[in-house]
Amino acid sequence: MSNKLTKKKNKKKSTSARKPEQVNANRAAKGGAPETASAGKKPKMAWIVAGICVLVVIIAAAVFFVQKGKNDNSDASSVGDASADASSASGPIVTISVKDYGDIVVQLDEEAAPLSVENFVNLVKEGFYDGLTFHRIIDGFMIQGGDPNGDGTGGSDQTIKGEFSSNGVDNPISHKRGVISMARSNDPDSASSQFFIVQSDSTYLDGDYAGFGYVTSGMDIVDQICKDVPVQDDNGTVAAEDQPVIEKITVEE
Repeated sequence: MSNKLTKKKNKKKSTSARKPEQVNANRAAKGGAPETASAGKKPKMAWIVAGICVLVVIIAAAVFFVQKGKNDNSDASSVGDASADASSASGPIVTISVKDYGDIVVQLDEEAAPLSVENFVNLVKEGFYDGLTFHRIIDGFMIQGGDPNGDGTGGSDQTIKGEFSSNGVDNPISHKRGVISMARSNDPDSASSQFFIVQSDSTYLDGDYAGFGYVTSGMDIVDQICKDVPVQDDNGTVAAEDQPVIEKITVEE
């Protein structure tokens, strides 16, 4: 039944879809005038062209606003949620240059964590971090680097006191997106050279880890690293050949 209906419909359609020249010729043979567009009606082609123009304008407007939204989001993602706190911080500014990714700019807060800032800046000036890597990456949490061994077991030749409340030190920095903080072992005074940058708010770390600065530019790079780099386990272990390289860290005082 459906096949017969289809054939009938197709037959009717092919009959009504005669070319204008055929229609005019038939009418002329019968004594009528060739068909033309009447003065009071717009041609079908004009309606089609007008419709296409309107559609093009709508699509162009949609593309513009989508791209604008992407640009706005890109600008917003380049800084951390903690970046607003950087305006009240005093201390050196460091730039972490990551190979193939770009620069992460950090405002250090020497009032909140003077020992951590002093230790970090001294290592930067020594060139300690140049050529090291980010060896631990957990998307939705943080990226960790600064270990000369590249596996989380190394550090510099000295450790510092952990500047956080559970260790008897008042530190107002909360571990929000964009905060840089010192990594450590179970020993509260074991922080050395390893640091991490918080990708997503992790305020449960407050009071147990020493935040010492705020990313003011480059959180989009942190996000991209978290997205790109493959990890080997749930702890964020990164194979040596996949670890993003810190080309250098520079400081402005």
